[in-house]
Amino acid sequence: MGSMSRLRIFAETGTTPLLDTSDPVTIAEELAMRGVRFERWPSRPIAADADQESVLAAFAPEVERLQGEKGYRSVDVIRMVPDHPEKDALRAKFLSEHRHAEDEVRFFVEGEGLFTLHLNDRVYAVLCQEGDLISVPAGTPHWFDMGPHPRFTAIRLFTNPDGWIAQFTGETIADRFPRHEPIAA
Repeated sequence: MGSMSRLRIFAETGTTPLLDTSDPVTIAEELAMRGVRFERWPSRPIAADADQESVLAAFAPEVERLQGEKGYRSVDVIRMVPDHPEKDALRAKFLSEHRHAEDEVRFFVEGEGLFTLHLNDRVYAVLCQEGDLISVPAGTPHWFDMGPHPRFTAIRLFTNPDGWIAQFTGETIADRFPRHEPIAA
């Protein structure tokens, strides 16, 4: 299945996108101007029942490069499936605007998720698909939606996983923008 990353940029107060693109180069350039890293990594086949070690081994060169560049000390794998018993609670947890004291780094091994960043007076909705790496800088207000039938496997990199705590801004802006509607349930 071909993945189709997508970036939609909105005015903070608007509902019509100022930009709507699926071109990975344009996505990377637009986000880089805001200090957000976006890369496409090569796709590698992963067994449906692959454990954390197998997933990390498959992407070891890219993970090691990022660790070397940014000093991330901890790496893990998160997997979400549509029949996860806590999917609704987990989805709701990150639907409100929040920030973290460190970068939020995710590489999508499979599946998809919608990161929405609130930068100054603009809102950047970034649909990440298989093969996408996104790094949201520490302190950036954002929210994440895995959708009603979540399905993804992602590699997470941390400087300090104990410090990765959502600090909610109390803003309701996330409620005004589109939620993630998966391409395929």
